[in-house]
Amino acid sequence: MPKRVLTGRVVSDKMDKTITVLVERRIMHPLYKKFIRRSKKYAAHDEGNLCVEGDVVRIEECAPISKRKTWVVTERNGAAITDQQAG
Repeated sequence: MPKRVLTGRVVSDKMDKTITVLVERRIMHPLYKKFIRRSKKYAAHDEGNLCVEGDVVRIEECAPISKRKTWVVTERNGAAITDQQAG
């Protein structure tokens, strides 16, 4: 089964090696056919503490790192995060 990949905006970088990512999606209302926005926050692993608030990041599903953290950052502002940058 392929890993899920989501794109969102960093809303918090106050934790060590963890960021909070807000992912918004648009869905069509079943009755009124109007597009409405739904959003959800995900805790993602940021090994090198590179991401700051406002960055657009791509996160990928991974094995659980902690109780809430099952996502890892793969791209930051369109550029891939390498092992060298992360640590």
